[in-house]
Amino acid sequence: MNRAWLLLWVLVILQIAAWTFAPVDTPASAPTGDGEPLDPIEAIRIESRNSQRKDAMAALDLPWRSRCGEDRKGFISGTNQYYYHRQNQSERYPEIHGKLGAKYIADQWSTSDDRRIERLTQEAYARGYLKPADFEPVARKLVVAVIKDERVTGKGCAD
Repeated sequence: MNRAWLLLWVLVILQIAAWTFAPVDTPASAPTGDGEPLDPIEAIRIESRNSQRKDAMAALDLPWRSRCGEDRKGFISGTNQYYYHRQNQSERYPEIHGKLGAKYIADQWSTSDDRRIERLTQEAYARGYLKPADFEPVARKLVVAVIKDERVTGKGCAD
């Protein structure tokens, strides 16, 4: 009987040793586009989005006459940068981070300031102060979507 107990204890100790020292199965890393975590510079991107909103609102808050002539370049540049980065991030985050990234970036670009910028863009378009051709191709995609239901009723700088 003593040998049976000794053999049982040896088997138990060997099993515990095997569990302790056996290599751990590491799960495969999640593929890109399937919820990859945001990178360390996301805090900088958040600040950048706030700065782009601020610049776009400053451009869209200019007096109507300041959107023509020499000042027009600044007006278009401020709005172009905003729409470029918003469209670019809206395309890249889902590619990099999957569905979670798509939801995250949609939420990031859905603030009350973003809605205000869209309304001011629609108004500027309707009054004839900007057109999609004023924007570079990436920004133009989003501008076209924002103004799709607007009709030009003004002559903008031609007044």
